[in-house]
Amino acid sequence: MESRRGPLKSAVPSNVVSPVRRCSRTACGRPAVATLTYVYADSTAVLGPLATYAEPHCYDLCAEHSERLTAPRGWEVVRLLDGSAPARPSGDDLEALANAVREAARPQERASGAGGARTADPMEVARRGHLRVLRSPDN
Repeated sequence: MESRRGPLKSAVPSNVVSPVRRCSRTACGRPAVATLTYVYADSTAVLGPLATYAEPHCYDLCAEHSERLTAPRGWEVVRLLDGSAPARPSGDDLEALANAVREAARPQERASGAGGARTADPMEVARRGHLRVLRSPDN
C-alpha cells in the first residue's frame, strides 16, 4: 500500500535472517555453540556439540548458557565433549613443528660433527637436506 509519503513500512523491523544459529534462551542473541536435548525416559539432559541442523525438540545454547546449565532436581546432566573437532594447535605445537622443519633442512655435517656416532649408510649416494639418493641394491 502506498501513501503520500512513500511505501508503508511495517511496525516490526525486518532483519535479514542470519545463517548463524543463535541461542534459544529468551533475549539472548549470542551465537550457539552447543545443543541441549532432554531424554525424558531417563530424566537426563544431554548437552553436546552443536547439532548439524536445528531440530524442533532440541535447544541451541551459547557458551555462557551452556556453562551455567542446571537440570531439574532428580535429573542428571550429561556433558558430551566434542571429540570430532580438531584441537587447535598451541604455540608450543607450532614451535615444535618449525624446529622439526629446521632440523630436517640442516646439512649432514652437523650430525657427524655432533659426536661422530652416526655412520653413513652404505646405500646412500648423495643427500640434499632431508632427501637421500640411494644406490640400487643390485650394485
